[in-house]
Amino acid sequence: MSDYIAWQQLLLRWNKRINLVAPKSLADFWRRHALDSWQICQFLPEKAANIVDFGSGAGFPAISAAIQCKNIGQGRVLMIESAGKKASFLKQVIRDLGLPADVSSDRIEKIAPLGADVITARAFAPLDRLLEYAAPHSHAATEFILLKGETVEQEIETARDRWTFDYKTVKSVSADSASVLLISNVKTVAPT
Repeated sequence: MSDYIAWQQLLLRWNKRINLVAPKSLADFWRRHALDSWQICQFLPEKAANIVDFGSGAGFPAISAAIQCKNIGQGRVLMIESAGKKASFLKQVIRDLGLPADVSSDRIEKIAPLGADVITARAFAPLDRLLEYAAPHSHAATEFILLKGETVEQEIETARDRWTFDYKTVKSVSADSASVLLISNVKTVAPT
C-alpha cells in the first residue's frame, strides 16, 4: 500500500506542473486510477518476465504491474510513453519506489522488437490498431491484459476483420461500463 500512496503523492505534486491526468480525477485516485490499474495484477502470468505497457501516461496500469513485479520478486515492466514530460514523471516514480521497470520515450512504431510476454494498455488505441502496434513486439504466447470501456464488444468485432484471437472479458471492479479484456493466441487473418 505504501507504494501506491507514494505514487499518489508524486502524481499530486507533478500534476500541478504538467497535465498527467484530469485534475477532477485526482479526487477519485483510489477507485478511478489505483483500483482500476491494480485489477490487472490478478491476470499477470506467474512467469511473465517481460511486460510492456503501451501509452503509459501517468502509469496506469504500468506502475501497478511494476509494483506487483517488485512484490513477487519477478518480472520487469517497460513503459512506452512518447510524451517527454510524462516519461520523466514515470522515471521519477520508478526511482522513488525502486521498481523493476524502465521507460522508453520513443514512439512504439520506432522501437525494436521487444518479445513481450505480456502487453498491457489503458486508453491507448482501439483493439485493431493496438494489435497492429503490438505485432512486432509479441510472440505466439504473448498475453494481452487491456483495460477497456463500454465499446469493448464493438472493438472485438472490428478487430476480427484482421486478427484471430482467443479472448475473455471480465467486468471491471472500478467502473460498471468497463472491463478487463484478456487476449491470447493472436494471429493475422489470412488474406482471401
